[in-house]
Amino acid sequence: MTAVLSSRQREMLVSVSLVAAVACILLGVWEFIVWKFELPKALLPTPRQCWNAAVLERGALFRATISTGFAAFSGLLVAVAAGYGLAVIFSQSRSLRLALFPYVILLQTVPIVAIAPLLIVWSGYTFRTVLIVTAIVCLFPIVNSVTGGLLSTKQDTNDLFRLYGAGRWKRLLHLQIPSSVNHLMLGTKTSSGLAVIGAIVAEFFVGNSTSYDGLGTLMTGWANLLKTDALVSAVFASAMLGIVLFGTVHLISAVFLRRWTKFASTAG
Repeated sequence: MTAVLSSRQREMLVSVSLVAAVACILLGVWEFIVWKFELPKALLPTPRQCWNAAVLERGALFRATISTGFAAFSGLLVAVAAGYGLAVIFSQSRSLRLALFPYVILLQTVPIVAIAPLLIVWSGYTFRTVLIVTAIVCLFPIVNSVTGGLLSTKQDTNDLFRLYGAGRWKRLLHLQIPSSVNHLMLGTKTSSGLAVIGAIVAEFFVGNSTSYDGLGTLMTGWANLLKTDALVSAVFASAMLGIVLFGTVHLISAVFLRRWTKFASTAG
């Protein structure tokens, strides 16, 4: 067991070292390009200038990251609840699945920048609009993944449940739902990154006319002021936020839902 843990630790150390090495190389190339071509700060600041801007604007960045993180997490939760409910309906009725699933796909294919202004007309310049946009962006991966999980149980397991007289709802509660947890987590991991994107895109519109203070609002303001160094620091903050959200979902899957994900691998 100790050998296995040591091997995992070595693998993690190698992975972290490689990521850090690539980051150092990219930062060095970035610094060299700015120096070689004498690019102005308004066009492309150096990594050090971006870091200094992040330190200078750390209060605004922190508040905006918290606001965007809360919007992204809330929208993701709404998408999980709505998406799982739709997936259950689709798994129980082939007719409803054929009739409604194309509209779920439509939500994914319509550009969110086209939907956001319309939602502002209906919902106003409020946090609710940011929540709705984020949920729409996150919905399709969850519906698609969970529907596949609910419908992918093994035939011999289904036959066993029927042999013992289990009806549709018992099969759903005791077989299909437990076996779909792994698919739910896969869809949620995909949507976790999309949640941050959806929240920031919504903030581009909502933050212009309210006191709402998210990363998208800061990005819009700093872009108008040509504060490129602060703008780049906000971009990095949004990337870190997406990583944190993805890591949180992965931690929930690995620690709290381990039993259900193991069941899914045997029943699916």
